[in-house]
Amino acid sequence: MAPSVFIAHLILFISVFDTRGQGELTVGFYKSTCPKAEAIVRSTVEAYFNKDPTIAPGLLRMHFHDCFVQGCDGSVLITGASAERNALPNLGLRGFEVVDDAKTQLEAVCPGVVSCADILALAARDAVDLTDGPSWSVPTGRRDGRVSFSTEAANLLSPTDSITVQRQKFADKGLTDKDLVTLVGAHTIGQTDCLFFQYRLYNFTATGNADPSIGPSFLSQLQGLCPRNGDGSKRVALDKDSQNKFDVSFFKNVRDGNGVLESDQRLWGDSATRSIVQKYAGSIRGLLGFRFDFEFPKSMIKLSSIDVKTGTQGEIRNVCSKFN
Repeated sequence: MAPSVFIAHLILFISVFDTRGQGELTVGFYKSTCPKAEAIVRSTVEAYFNKDPTIAPGLLRMHFHDCFVQGCDGSVLITGASAERNALPNLGLRGFEVVDDAKTQLEAVCPGVVSCADILALAARDAVDLTDGPSWSVPTGRRDGRVSFSTEAANLLSPTDSITVQRQKFADKGLTDKDLVTLVGAHTIGQTDCLFFQYRLYNFTATGNADPSIGPSFLSQLQGLCPRNGDGSKRVALDKDSQNKFDVSFFKNVRDGNGVLESDQRLWGDSATRSIVQKYAGSIRGLLGFRFDFEFPKSMIKLSSIDVKTGTQGEIRNVCSKFN
């Protein structure tokens, strides 16, 4: 598909997409009120990325976690003992300093205009682009939420979730099986701790055996990286072949039994999700199957539009880590 056709399709998708009754977002929302908003976010993300490329998957993951709790409203950015940010699934989130830095710069030129929720959505897009992934026009106009409770993070995905559970969690947010597989494909970049998959290597069924869905040679690799009773905080790439590049090798790994997380590998065990994985894994610049670089932006736009606050809802925070 030619780039011009891709852009036209994407703009059409954005223009007709309504946020599940929550109001519409708009591409170029800050065009007149803060023309440099997107450029400031981009330059900030790029500066941090140039120092540490692993910040890219951190920003992408944080946006995902934000949208799955209270909608995409920046609630994950709030600090406090009982805040969402301190929920167990969020303790490993990274990139808060990037959002805070961008917000400080934006407040200097456009005080009280750009929401933290929009900064995070834009930063996630820029993070993908900087890792050789696709870019897209991000609909903006989100307002920041005034609620953030760690107890509400229970519906975030877990590495041990079955496909049935994953499917239900996505469906509850208006997302399809295709969105599920596509968005989990973000694991093409980033790492995870041994802690979250070590049980698959040594005691999967409490009888001392490994998860049979792991390929034999990959099992040996993982056991070497994460020895029994070893350091659970040791980091391992979620995509063993190209952890810093946004591509389709993650899907090839799942196809070949080389998924690191149980929840990722389970995508191959369900007929519906398997067929989507196959189409992505078999694609060569879009000649076969689905084009991951075309479908990912569409699913990200759906994700970033979940239960957004617009108009007079919520607020525009002065500082992203605390309510006004």
